[in-house]
Amino acid sequence: MSRPAPATDLLSSERLEDLFASLTTARKILAAVSGGPDSMALMHLLASWRQGGCRPLVVVATVDHGLRPEASQEAAFVASEATTLTLSHRTLPWTGPKPATGLQEAARSARYDLLVDLARREGATHLVTAHTLDDQAETVLMRLSRGSGIAGLGGMRMERDLDGLRLVRPLLDVPKRMLLDLCAQERWAFVRDPSNADERFARVRWRRLMPALAAEGLTAERLASLARRARQTEEALDIKAREALTRARPVRDAALRLDAAPFAEEPFEIALRMLILALREAGIDLEVSRLGRLEDCAHRVREAARKGGGLKVTVASAVIRLDHRGGLMIAPEPPRKRGR
Repeated sequence: MSRPAPATDLLSSERLEDLFASLTTARKILAAVSGGPDSMALMHLLASWRQGGCRPLVVVATVDHGLRPEASQEAAFVASEATTLTLSHRTLPWTGPKPATGLQEAARSARYDLLVDLARREGATHLVTAHTLDDQAETVLMRLSRGSGIAGLGGMRMERDLDGLRLVRPLLDVPKRMLLDLCAQERWAFVRDPSNADERFARVRWRRLMPALAAEGLTAERLASLARRARQTEEALDIKAREALTRARPVRDAALRLDAAPFAEEPFEIALRMLILALREAGIDLEVSRLGRLEDCAHRVREAARKGGGLKVTVASAVIRLDHRGGLMIAPEPPRKRGR
């Protein structure tokens, strides 16, 4: 059995080039650094990478969520460490009332809003975060427990668009243990967030289960491999669904009119994806839609199309109409009148 690579391999010029290859075209980089070991390792690795030649400017940002009294001190710690690396630093406070429930989700949303806003003000084209292979594994488990489909099991992507900003996770294939070892060997200071041990949060509870799952063979590496394969499958199915949707829409005009026949002819998974793509094309927000509702709608459309019958169904604030000639129309649901 091969031995894992030593943590210091991350500091080799070849590994640094590989980690940050997608950042070479950046105009300016914003690095999200909380002060924990993962993000502090990211900051030091970015600083080492910048020594290798003409590199984009890097600005470090720390979000102070205002949830713990130590948070402002931790932001000041990151600012001091960034200064020693000749990197500029910004502290972003999350002000205003905090929700009583769903705090982690709200904090995550606020964090990205603040970072995107700062990136725009700074003229940064890339936002870099320190998500690791372990974070990926936890994400897959959490989504699996919520009944996610293939898209959700794909976990986090190494890169994606975030409101016109390129979000990059260069450490997504790196185990957290390697980053902890690197911090210890290089004597890079970091802070520990006590909320990472608070079992009120689902991610923390899943993290506690990881050693037991690994003992049964379900390691973080295997969960990350599952995510990679799910993304590959998702990409292939998406291509096929787009091709089928093109066949279902022979004429493009202002209204979203489709031929229902391909929905009945294609395998169910392709038909489901065609429906989702069509809903998005119609301007329907699917962020709060449950997969089960969309699956049920796809089943009904397919069944009605096969029987040659009509159908009217509402899903995700959209009205879907199938006429007896096999024409399918999708439009936003009209606003409901009050007082009736």
